[in-house]
Amino acid sequence: MRIKSLMFAGAAALVIAGCADYGVGVYGPGPGPYYGPTADLEYDGYYDGYYGPIYDGYWNSGAFFYRTGDSDAWHRGDTTHFRREPAPGFNHIHGMAHASPRPERRAPPPG
Repeated sequence: MRIKSLMFAGAAALVIAGCADYGVGVYGPGPGPYYGPTADLEYDGYYDGYYGPIYDGYWNSGAFFYRTGDSDAWHRGDTTHFRREPAPGFNHIHGMAHASPRPERRAPPPG
C-alpha cells in the first residue's frame, strides 16, 4: 500500500511540474509587456552584444527574454542575436533570472 501511495505522489508531482509557467505573458495579443519568470531560472546561451549589456534573462518557447537592469521591463530578444549554441561573433552568457512578482499583483497596463 505504501508503494502505491509513493507512486501516486510521484505521478502527481510530474503532472504538476508539466504545468510549470515560465512567466511570459502579455496583456492581449501582440508583443509585451512580458511578465518575466515566475521562479528563479538559470540561463545559458550565446549573445552577439547587439542590445548592449544585459542584466539577466531566460529562455521560453525558443526565444530569449532579457532586461538591461533590475527595474527594466522584459524584452523579447531577436533570435538572430541570442542562440543556444556557439557561433562566430557570439559570446557565452550565463546567469540567473530572478522571479518577477505575480501578474495579478502588478498594476494594469496604461490606457
